[in-house]
Amino acid sequence: MSISTVKGTIDKEELKKTYVHEHLCIDLSHIKGDQDTNLNDIEGIIDELKNSTVNSIVEVTNIGMGRNIEVLKYISEKTGINIIPSTGFYKEPFLPKEIYEMDYKDIGRIIIREITEGIDDTNIKAHVIGEVGTSKDEIKPMELKVLQSAIYAHLETGHPIFTHTSLGTMALEQLNLFKKHNVNMSKVLIGHLDLRCDYDYHLTIADSGCYIGFDTIGKTNYEKDEVKIQHIKHLINRGHLNQIVLSQDITRKSHLKKHGGIGYDYITESFIPKALREGITEAQIEQILVENPKRLLEV
Repeated sequence: MSISTVKGTIDKEELKKTYVHEHLCIDLSHIKGDQDTNLNDIEGIIDELKNSTVNSIVEVTNIGMGRNIEVLKYISEKTGINIIPSTGFYKEPFLPKEIYEMDYKDIGRIIIREITEGIDDTNIKAHVIGEVGTSKDEIKPMELKVLQSAIYAHLETGHPIFTHTSLGTMALEQLNLFKKHNVNMSKVLIGHLDLRCDYDYHLTIADSGCYIGFDTIGKTNYEKDEVKIQHIKHLINRGHLNQIVLSQDITRKSHLKKHGGIGYDYITESFIPKALREGITEAQIEQILVENPKRLLEV
């Protein structure tokens, strides 16, 4: 079936090279008190992406995170990149006030409506339920309710769930909740697992059948590229090549090249050459960047 983008639906074969967890318009500054976390340099983003090697981006900014669907459409029109929009609610302390008063099914109906009807009074439909997240080392009560709303919407629509794990923690707890409610694990991406590089931890997660997000590539203050590459190789060697996906999770103006950051093409410009030198093959990179996102996103 087709995949929803900000410019309409496309066939999965049109995705090509895909980043699975990015932000092109996000504003967390009202909570963080840091204007750098208001990623609003739209023309700077367009200038970077015009000549990018990436073909499609899953934009996981959702309700309460500063999502602006018209801006995403504008970026897509100016760059030619397929932008796949998301729906749902993030994590504490970024949840809108009304979430605290709502039942998980009512929250789930909002998600379903954005998938089936459109976002913000437009006919642009969300495709991904995400990023829905948990705090470091705990799932807070409101986060549990949001996860339950994501499950409710997934079971109704079949659309994939993309999660946020704070520093890679609580992935197994997320998975246990999904299993309990019969979520289709082949439509789950557990995010930010490259922030906690632990061989056994990754294998246990991969054994559930979900996708493994190495989606903070370039954020080397947490784990160096070389460490992430060794953990990708280990998963490949243990038979989990088909579950690995990549992205960078750019969220700040200072992440852009023009402001001294790594930019959106860090994966192809820096990370992939390192991976190739370490023995990961071109065919495996193609699988991770092209084939795996196609299967994950197909509904």
